[in-house]
Amino acid sequence: MARANRRLTHDSRYGRYVDGPDPLAPPVDLAEALEAIGEDVMAGSSPERALSEFLRRGGANQAGLDDLARRVAERRRELAQKHNLDGTLHQIKELLDKAVLAERKQLARDASMDDGDRALAEMQLDALPPSPAAAVSELSDYQWQSSEARAEFEKIKDLLGREMLDQRFAGMKKALENATEADREAINAMLADLNELLDAHKRGEDTPEQFDDFMAKHGEFFPENPGTVDELIDALAGRAAAAQRMRNSMTQEQRDELDALALQAFGSPELMQSLAQLDDTLQSLRPGENWSGSERMSGEQGLGLGDGTGVFQDIADLDELSEQLSQSYNGSQLDDLDLDKLSRQLGDEATVDARALQQLEKALRDSGTLKRGTDGTLKLSPKAMRQLGKALLRDVADRMSGRQGNRDLRQAGAAGDRSGATREWAFGDTEPWDVTRTITNALTRTAGERAGSTGSTARPTGIRIEIGDVEVQETEARTQACVALLVDTSFSMAMDGRWVPMKRTALALHTLITSRFRGDDLQLIGFGRHAEVMDIEHLTGLDAMWDKGTNLHHALLLANRHFRKHPNAQPVLLIVTDGEPTSHLEPNGEVYFSYPPDPVTVAYSVRELDNSTRLGAQTTFFRLGDDPGLARFIDSMARRAGGTVVAPELDDLGAAVVSSYLGSRRGPGGGSGSGGGTSGFDDMFGRGWGRWAG
Repeated sequence: MARANRRLTHDSRYGRYVDGPDPLAPPVDLAEALEAIGEDVMAGSSPERALSEFLRRGGANQAGLDDLARRVAERRRELAQKHNLDGTLHQIKELLDKAVLAERKQLARDASMDDGDRALAEMQLDALPPSPAAAVSELSDYQWQSSEARAEFEKIKDLLGREMLDQRFAGMKKALENATEADREAINAMLADLNELLDAHKRGEDTPEQFDDFMAKHGEFFPENPGTVDELIDALAGRAAAAQRMRNSMTQEQRDELDALALQAFGSPELMQSLAQLDDTLQSLRPGENWSGSERMSGEQGLGLGDGTGVFQDIADLDELSEQLSQSYNGSQLDDLDLDKLSRQLGDEATVDARALQQLEKALRDSGTLKRGTDGTLKLSPKAMRQLGKALLRDVADRMSGRQGNRDLRQAGAAGDRSGATREWAFGDTEPWDVTRTITNALTRTAGERAGSTGSTARPTGIRIEIGDVEVQETEARTQACVALLVDTSFSMAMDGRWVPMKRTALALHTLITSRFRGDDLQLIGFGRHAEVMDIEHLTGLDAMWDKGTNLHHALLLANRHFRKHPNAQPVLLIVTDGEPTSHLEPNGEVYFSYPPDPVTVAYSVRELDNSTRLGAQTTFFRLGDDPGLARFIDSMARRAGGTVVAPELDDLGAAVVSSYLGSRRGPGGGSGSGGGTSGFDDMFGRGWGRWAG
């Protein structure tokens, strides 16, 4: 019992989750990404480029790489505009002024001092050069009368030593504050052993045991806790290169001052010799580091040597992050992004955004949305096409509902209109259950079983539905359709911004038929200078066609061939175009082109449209653009075929085509005009066209 009580009263502490992705993070939403990528692909981008562009832009609630890059650039600009590089010189000047002032006060109040000695000391202080380095050098042998002044002057040497070490070993400035002689000896011993280790590594003679011995002896100086000599060199070289870039960024006067002052560091020239040897070795071992860069620092906040080196390391990290975020180098991927550096420089929020982009990219690749082709390029997978098509179909349904009050397309695939009758369910039936009849059958059967049972223990309880109880609602027979969608792929479609709406329309109709009307047979036919049958992947990935020509004749030939292959299906002909026919197929298979349209080209097109009409095709023209000549031509063609004309806005093209297809399945509809008259064509192209169309 006591044990149980201990368990109940056990204290628990909750901290930040650090082992892998956050288990409480929302799942990655691919819908928005897929829609954006699909739009770019249909506009002519490759899937690889479309994915890259979406990751750059981000989504409605997701920061992209461009936003992260902007924050990196702002942080870098802030560092450069906030600081300047004379912090150490300014500190030395302040300490020097304090020492000289304290000494002057002591000279003025020391009555026991010889007047000649006092005058000589005052003359020496008055004659100090304006350069801090020269002044410190002259005062190195000065006999201080004030203990306070001597202490302030010694702080200069101590500060210089700590700053020089802090440039190479982060945190040294603070760790060595008020350092004793023993501390300085330990530093000198560490530098000697470090140079010996790196020299041996440079010659290829170092051993793991030598590194382990070095770390066991001097590990306190390396909070990074490197595991190998290469990790140690990487850490040291990165900071040494930053120190060199800081020096490169100084004025010549600043460099000269610091070089002269460096000899006073800890009052030991040996320190500078050891550090110079270390820098030379690191530069030879890591020549790839940026040792020659510089930065203009124009702020008001002065930086000491150690802090300045840290700032230059931050700038180097930001430059590296900027390159990683650009994703512009060969083989770049989001996994290259250093999240630890990003967190240090921009905070946890930026890391969350970057990790979300990494997960999104991985999910797009791993979920089958994108597939790698045989040529190594990314392609939209069939699964992605289905998902994109469903999204487009939902948009079409919304537009149809909002514009016409039509019902949701979720019911579009039903077997037909309900007749009101029901029948017993049979294997393979997809019609909806008649719930009332089904439950009534179950109640009737159960009541009969109870009435026929003897004894209370044998009476069944409750209602259990069995297969024989189920009845389904009968529907009217549905006619199978053979659909040909002819889409204009001439250069004017791309030039006038109709390329993507055309592709969206084709994909929406393809998705509707393949998912809801699987018994129907859809053929997609693109027609420019010539026509060709295309699968949906080919059409959606089709680059803009810049060849002149609108070969409606060839497209109708292919459509009629499709209709003839399905003699028992209802032919449905849907034509999306923004221009009159300007090319046709000659009997030898060559393409003939003429602009303005040649009467022969028009006649060929009309003859093939007549063939479609004789096959029983229900025809709808979708006219894009406001050209009066095109409008007259399309109206005349529609009247001849007994079809209809729709002139939708580009945003409504998909809804118009889908609505026309659904309407054609309910039986022939009216059009903008019908009849077989020829006067319209005679008016446009002159007499004599009829012999070509006959």
